[in-house]
Amino acid sequence: MRNQLSRALVAEFVGTFALVFVGAGAAATGIGGVVGVAFAHGLILASFAYAYGHVSGTHINPAVTIAVLAAGKTDLKTAVSYVVFQLLGGIAGALALRYVLGGTETGLGATVLGQGVVMGDTIVDITPSAGLLIEIVMTFFLVNVILNAAISGRVGESSGLAIGLTLAACILFAWPLTGASLNPARTLGPAVAVGNFADLWLYVVGPVVGGLVATGLYRGALED
Repeated sequence: MRNQLSRALVAEFVGTFALVFVGAGAAATGIGGVVGVAFAHGLILASFAYAYGHVSGTHINPAVTIAVLAAGKTDLKTAVSYVVFQLLGGIAGALALRYVLGGTETGLGATVLGQGVVMGDTIVDITPSAGLLIEIVMTFFLVNVILNAAISGRVGESSGLAIGLTLAACILFAWPLTGASLNPARTLGPAVAVGNFADLWLYVVGPVVGGLVATGLYRGALED
């Protein structure tokens, strides 16, 4: 029998590869606009939650893994291993996307702060502090659903759909503003492939902080 951690790491690598390749790919091609981008991410996450949930839990997101560690639902060795393979999977997915799209002209779905975002009669530039807050809040929502639907076991087989729909909903709002990363691996992959690391820190700090806040709420008020 294969080592359970080894199987889980393969699942995390492949799942994160798929999330970046399909999700960032939808953003790069622009097919379907923001709705297409949102549902590309949400559907691929939900699909892999059902495919690999029994193997690794389908975190495919360092912020989720750190939150699960803080919730006491995994150990440090597993968490560190997950994060490494998630980051590698995200980079591999973005490099594969760069190859199939013939270069970086499309931007490869990189998550960047919105500039000149039209909101009614107003044009807005998203500042780093605003982008940080958006990433914190959106990741809080996502991890909140993961902890209360999947980790708690309350929702059962419907948890994958709930998580995927939450990610899609968050992207529908935040994609024009920050690119709606909610996931350091989702940002790092295209950043490496494109060679642009501008504002990378906020796409790491924001999701991690949002996930930890969700964990604090879960452990302090919502955990059985």
